Amino acid sequence: MRIHFIAIGGSAMHNLALALQRNDYTITGSDDEIYNPSRDRLARNGLLPDKMGWFPERIDKSIDAIILGMHARKDNPELKAAQKLGIPIYSYPEFVYKHAEQKLRVVVAGSHGKTTTTSMIMHVLEYHNFAYDYLVGAQLEGFERMVRLSSAPIIIIEGDEYLSSPIDRRPKFIHYHPHIAIMTGIAWDHINVFPKFKDYVKQFELLADLIQPDGTLIYYSKDKEIQKIVKKERHLNYIPYEGFDFEIKNEKTYLKPASGKAIPLKIFGAHNLQNLQAAYHACRKLGIGDKQFFKAIRTFKGAAKRLQLLKKQSGAMAWLDFAHAPSKVKATVEAVKGQYPKRKLVAALELHTFSSLNKKFFKHYKDAMNAADRAFVYYSEHTLKMKKLPPVTKAEVEAAFNHPNITVFTENDKLVAALHRFKWKEKNLLLMSSGTFNGVDLKGLVKELLRKSG
Repeated sequence: MRIHFIAIGGSAMHNLALALQRNDYTITGSDDEIYNPSRDRLARNGLLPDKMGWFPERIDKSIDAIILGMHARKDNPELKAAQKLGIPIYSYPEFVYKHAEQKLRVVVAGSHGKTTTTSMIMHVLEYHNFAYDYLVGAQLEGFERMVRLSSAPIIIIEGDEYLSSPIDRRPKFIHYHPHIAIMTGIAWDHINVFPKFKDYVKQFELLADLIQPDGTLIYYSKDKEIQKIVKKERHLNYIPYEGFDFEIKNEKTYLKPASGKAIPLKIFGAHNLQNLQAAYHACRKLGIGDKQFFKAIRTFKGAAKRLQLLKKQSGAMAWLDFAHAPSKVKATVEAVKGQYPKRKLVAALELHTFSSLNKKFFKHYKDAMNAADRAFVYYSEHTLKMKKLPPVTKAEVEAAFNHPNITVFTENDKLVAALHRFKWKEKNLLLMSSGTFNGVDLKGLVKELLRKSG
């Protein structure tokens, strides 16, 4: 088959293209802008478009299918050409379901923790040499790419609630029809496409309705919105979880199972112990025993940009986290402070998404960073203009967070300068963003800052 990707440079899109190329599909693609790491990875595999832009003259009947990415617009010239020729057009979740229709499908959904929970399940299956496919939203250590498609009988999918494509306004996870689903929690996000909280919650109700008959829904039992969802009569097995018991000794987290010795972990934070118990229940449904699970999970280090340790120096540590939604920010800040209570914590957050830069959403950030001793918040006025959002003042951001020791920046060089003014001995740094603080070399910055901590 020949498959053409419109907007091939996207994170999931380019990984799917590489996976299909590995399976001997003929792949072509287009995009108007492609950034790293997508650019280099496509180039290494001969899939980087020779010119940036859209070229409808390249769309002909030799193409068996189009996979359409969210970066494209519904009036995209190549899309219009494909529609005129009657070429089948899929969003990437539609195509993944087409591949996985005969497999046992495990889908991890939720406003937070889905990448980590998905990667935990994958880690355990990989550790015990299970045959499985996957789709996950981050690069994981030990995995060449974020998508694997094969003849394996199982597929593990991170179920994103964002839109499928410019011409398919349904959430991605609606397409997957899972046999086993996980819901980690529901906290309003993506308000540019779900302007009311009830609209956002409705998508998770639809997901529950689409679980296969006699399937399983594993859910965080303390979430009020999920509690409402599971009250509906469905032919499902419901498995609630709250999170494993744990203890922190000498700045290390130990899982406390119902029986047996405490288990040392490389991850930490109450939210991660919740994610871990969700993964445990999913793995049990896949035939993994308790001893197998706990043996494997000792070596799990986490996913990229999910409390990823950037640097450890004498008397100081620095992490990077994808956190941007209020619930994610709060959980991450509290996790680091709880693990290292004797150290001062400096937390820096970039407001980068449509939701986080919307004034109507600001109130949800109240007290989210209060576990940090010092809080910095950065946003770019250029990003506001690019997203066509109303102007925001520093005072509005500062008031919304309600932190007693907060500074708001709109210029990243001033944020970097403020971080350089600290003496980092016995301090920790937490950087939180779904972006890069507008182009800051975060690894280089952290290396320079912590070099002075000894």
